[in-house]
Amino acid sequence: MVHAAHPPLPAPDRPPRTTPKASRHRKAALLAAAVSVCLLAAAAPPEPLGVGDRLFPYLGNPGYDVASYDLSLTYPGTNDKPLQAVTTIDAWTTDDLERLNLDFAHGTVRSVEVDGRPADFTSAGDDLVVTPEHPLTEGSLTRITVRHTSDPVYGKDQQGGWVRTSDGLAMANQADAAHLVFPCNDHPSDKAMFTFRITAPNGYTAVANGLPAGADRVGTTTTWTYRTRHPMATELAQVSIGRSAVPRREGPHGLPVRDVVPASDRKALEPWLAKTPDQIAWMESKVGRYPFETYGVLMAQASTGFELETQTLSLFEKDLFTEPAYPQWYIESIMVHELSHQWFGDSVTPRSWSDVWLNEGHATWYEALYAEETAHRPMEDRMKAAYGASDRWREAGGPPARPKPPVPGQKISIFRPSIYDGAALALYALRQEIGRPAFERLERIWVREHQDATATTADFVRLASAIAGRDLSGFFKAWLYGEKTPPMPGHPDWKQAASAQPTPPRARR
Repeated sequence: MVHAAHPPLPAPDRPPRTTPKASRHRKAALLAAAVSVCLLAAAAPPEPLGVGDRLFPYLGNPGYDVASYDLSLTYPGTNDKPLQAVTTIDAWTTDDLERLNLDFAHGTVRSVEVDGRPADFTSAGDDLVVTPEHPLTEGSLTRITVRHTSDPVYGKDQQGGWVRTSDGLAMANQADAAHLVFPCNDHPSDKAMFTFRITAPNGYTAVANGLPAGADRVGTTTTWTYRTRHPMATELAQVSIGRSAVPRREGPHGLPVRDVVPASDRKALEPWLAKTPDQIAWMESKVGRYPFETYGVLMAQASTGFELETQTLSLFEKDLFTEPAYPQWYIESIMVHELSHQWFGDSVTPRSWSDVWLNEGHATWYEALYAEETAHRPMEDRMKAAYGASDRWREAGGPPARPKPPVPGQKISIFRPSIYDGAALALYALRQEIGRPAFERLERIWVREHQDATATTADFVRLASAIAGRDLSGFFKAWLYGEKTPPMPGHPDWKQAASAQPTPPRARR
């Protein structure tokens, strides 16, 4: 999304000036004063900026729109030492800029260039503030090159970014941690194309979002290159470095499917990997063609406590598939949850973090629908249980489309039940309200009209109203923003439960 500059305010109506012309000396004094003010403004201290997100006010930066990232990473062969990195950003300026801010908060910056010329840089909060040799003019394409380190070891108050696995690294950047890995405009409203170049010692395998574009072996190291064919939000970036196997298979319409698993576990995990093509076909039967160039699952030997829908390569804890306490139907439904995010959240990306219910509500909806259709776990039972807990969820975490801000020091705490089952409950109410055929048509049109773009709750309300043939704004206001859960259409007997419902055993995003 282009961060448009604010238009100038119109001058107020006033009579023409009738004061005498200033003397030459007074003109000189005024000019000197103006220059002094400009110098003071230019010397104003750098400060962290943001795009005004309600939940993460300092994420993202105004004044430019990123077109592409080229991220080069050199892995030293151990996951407790910094990687050497070069991040190259091509961006269109949307305002005149004397300096620009990038989100970057964990690493050492060695140098910055803007359009091939050395630039000054400093830090302000979580921002890297860059001052180019010459100001940038609105509407120009500029290239920012940052040479830096990318450190996989964090302090106790930092969450996300690199995930250290038993044999290397993976990424988990949601919601606001990509800037702990590389300099970026770290907000989902600014999607861009990505190229990854990962150099690692021979014996390691590197995989990233998108399709492979070469593996060049030079001496004791190999450089792996990957490129996306669709724009991507920074929080969805994925790089896996490890002693990995990469099984490949074919999905619907010849879609290349590649998975990443610890090499020693490939045979044991193969029965789970083999399920993906049919799951993709099932999702396509609900909402239409898979939106990207490839898909696969990354099963990491790491303890994260969640799974994550990184674009074209979803991240899972390997133990999810080997822990006997989890029934097969449940594991499969979690696989579909992350798969459905490829449409809802990755291809159609929320314009602000308050719109995250559009991601998680839909992913939870298709998770539950898959369990109903393949494992005879009735959707209605799950929705009735969610209804019973919904008021407590809203009180604790806010209504689905207006989640409460994250708890200090726990930025991922926006991922509360209200935006998962609470938001899926709102979708169930919508299907009850407009009927199954209209609801299913809405889902297909939604992902088609907003493919590779960003969208808001208001966009969803408008489309739903158009398909229903009536204004649904009042319905959505109650279900998405109300402090209390409205009556369920078709189920007037559903009530709030006296005690909290048990939460699912695992978190999923």
